[in-house]
Amino acid sequence: MEAAEKEKKIVTLTEVKPTQDGYRWVAITAMLLAIGIILHTVSPNVGGVTPNWTIAMYSIVINLTNPSLPQALGIGFIVPSSKSAFPLGNLASEVCGAVVCCLLVKAMLAIKLEKWRLRPFIAGLVATMVSGGVFTFILKIVLGRPFSVWLYAMLPVVAVIGVLNGSITF
Repeated sequence: MEAAEKEKKIVTLTEVKPTQDGYRWVAITAMLLAIGIILHTVSPNVGGVTPNWTIAMYSIVINLTNPSLPQALGIGFIVPSSKSAFPLGNLASEVCGAVVCCLLVKAMLAIKLEKWRLRPFIAGLVATMVSGGVFTFILKIVLGRPFSVWLYAMLPVVAVIGVLNGSITF
């Protein structure tokens, strides 16, 4: 009797055609984020500065795919990786960076700057500044450093990395 019931059940499969654009952004996102995390992990520091490949890659992803805000939020939650002594700070900073990058790209597209060549550079620079600013501010609070240390020592390093990331994203 059980065999007869199993034969009666019909399984329906959902087919996703290779030319369908609906899921292409997922593959692009996964590939570029994986590359970014690997490069971020293996890149050496040069004078205490290294590009944050993870931010550069999610900036590229956001520029290429123009995800929705919830999708950008998901990208921000996926990417936290760090060589720092305080990796939990990246959870907040990467989410902030990805969301701001998404909003910035959407704003530039809304004012018809989709073909503007500097759009990826600006998005990568701003995303890095926001992410790095949030991370270093959290670190400043955790370490109990004065505001002047954050402003004059930490933020300039974030700015240099922002220019590097903007160049990579470009």
